[in-house]
Amino acid sequence: MILLPTLDEAQGLAQILPRIPVEQLSKKGWEIEILVIDGGSEDNSKEIALSHGCMFMLQQGKGKGAAMRLGFHLFLKSKCDSLVMFDPDGTYHPEEMLKLLSKLNHADVVVGDRLRGAMDPDAMTRTNYFGNHMLTWIAVALYGLPMNDLCSGYWAFSRRALSTFKLNSMRFEIEAEMYTSCAVEHLGVAHVPISYSKRLGEAKLGSVKDGWNIFRKLLVRRIFTTPHEGRLGEGNLTVR
Repeated sequence: MILLPTLDEAQGLAQILPRIPVEQLSKKGWEIEILVIDGGSEDNSKEIALSHGCMFMLQQGKGKGAAMRLGFHLFLKSKCDSLVMFDPDGTYHPEEMLKLLSKLNHADVVVGDRLRGAMDPDAMTRTNYFGNHMLTWIAVALYGLPMNDLCSGYWAFSRRALSTFKLNSMRFEIEAEMYTSCAVEHLGVAHVPISYSKRLGEAKLGSVKDGWNIFRKLLVRRIFTTPHEGRLGEGNLTVR
């Protein structure tokens, strides 16, 4: 399954959906389902997703974390073996999911590494670049599990890995919480250098506020390893 969390990403969806390597994946034995979880887009994200044969779900409330938790829950209810998720804003290259899935044979979780990959010069501000390195360093210092790019939005998971996750994030701190779950559950994490391009459309990540929330999530999970919502996706299962 391919999971795409969206909020007004019509421009990105129109570009990346035709580039998903369906033929190459099929040749390797993968059957593809594309699930778009939407946070209430006011553009034509839904129409574009449906025109490309995607499943489309409208999440309850807003926030990337809520969207991904719902997507993970729906994945666990399906018969799919593996899940790839990435932000459909044009920053990540769909073709590179082949590299992540090939590594998934030897790991529970694979993370696309922007910071050691091919990053376009205008893809990330200096503030965000420094913040990503700092948050990644803090995460490893707190948990000890090697991580190259904590805030990457390109991940691949085995069913076993996602079945162990306990998450309650609502916004952009979700990747940090996924990392803490990997550390707590002693999952094998691999890293693959990836390309990273300038996003299409309006940016939704705020450097300082969201960076603080990510840092706070790392600290909270270090003290309380299990969130109050004990089951993955609980409280965010309603779809319309």
